[in-house]
Amino acid sequence: MRQQVPYLDAPGPLGFAHRGGASAGDENTTAAFARAVGLGYRYIETDTHATADGVAVVFHDDTLRRLLGRPGRMIDLRWADLQTERVGGAAAVPRLDEVLDAYPDIRFNIDTKTEHAVAPTVEVVERLKAHERVLLASFSSARLRRMRRLAGSAVATSMGMREVAGLWAAYRTGRRYTPAETVVAIQIPPRYGRIPLATAKLVDYAHRCGLQVHLWTIDDPDEIAHFLDLGVDGIMTDHIEVLRDVYIQRGIWP
Repeated sequence: MRQQVPYLDAPGPLGFAHRGGASAGDENTTAAFARAVGLGYRYIETDTHATADGVAVVFHDDTLRRLLGRPGRMIDLRWADLQTERVGGAAAVPRLDEVLDAYPDIRFNIDTKTEHAVAPTVEVVERLKAHERVLLASFSSARLRRMRRLAGSAVATSMGMREVAGLWAAYRTGRRYTPAETVVAIQIPPRYGRIPLATAKLVDYAHRCGLQVHLWTIDDPDEIAHFLDLGVDGIMTDHIEVLRDVYIQRGIWP
C-alpha cells in the first residue's frame, strides 16, 4: 500500500457531503456546508469555477440558469458581478478561500470544473497552505495533470476519466497499474451505463494498487450498506442525513 497521506488520516469509511448536501436545494453554499458540518461531516465534496477576473469560486454549473435563475456564464462574469447574488439571504456563490478559511478542520474534495479554474484553485490552496486538507479532482485527466504540476506532491488527487479507464483496463486484463504519484483514490459512480464499476474485485484491485475507492453519488440506505459491505473507503451523498444514519447504525460515524 502507498504511504497514508494526511488527507486520508481519518477513520474510514469516509462520508462525503456531496456539494454540502445537494438534496436540500442550496448546494455549494455556506449554509449547506454549515449544515453538513453541524451533522458531523468532516469531508465535503465541492466544485470550483473561476470568474473572468480569476477568482476561484465554489459553484457547480457552467451557467447561472439552474441555480440562480438568470442567464450568464461563470467564465464571463467578474467577482463583483456575483457578490450581490443571494439564496435565502446568504451569499449564493462563495469564494473558495472564504470556504477554506471558515472550516480549517474540514477536508474538502474539490472538483475543478474547467481549465480556467485550475490555476486560481491551486493558487488558493497554496496561499492558504491547505495542501493537507484538500483533494483535487476532475473528470479531465489533462486538467488533473496540470493541477499536479502546479501543486506538486503535497496535494492529494484522484483520477480523471482516462486514468480510470486505464486502471479498469489493467484490472480486466490482470496487468499491474501504477498510479501517478499524488493519486490516492479512485472516485467513480457505482456503474457506467449497464456496466457495474464498483465490484468487490475492482475494490480489491484498487486496494492492491494502494488506492482508496470513493463512490458518488449514493443516496439509498440499502445501496450505502451494500457498498460498505464491498469494502469501499468512502461514499458521497446528496442526502446527508441518510448516509449519517447508516453510518451511525454501523458504529462508524466519526
